[in-house]
Amino acid sequence: MQTYVYKSLRKDNTYVYLCKRDDFEVIPESVRNPLGELVFVLEFALTSERRLAQSDPAVVRANLAAHGFHLQFPPTLPDPMVDG
Repeated sequence: MQTYVYKSLRKDNTYVYLCKRDDFEVIPESVRNPLGELVFVLEFALTSERRLAQSDPAVVRANLAAHGFHLQFPPTLPDPMVDG
């Protein structure tokens, strides 16, 4: 599955994955508006063997198939009060 990744200029470390380039109409307005401008950053083939740094590729593929998009939020910071 070919995948197109866009970075939100309003929300730090927030990315939108699309299965069709520039197909922002698949993103509900209530989700799209808070993201602000989206800038294209990457295109790649999302196969079952592909590993992603921040997201589970199976979840991304499932969201792309079901909704036409996947939203990746910034990773949460570890709690400094908990010993690692």
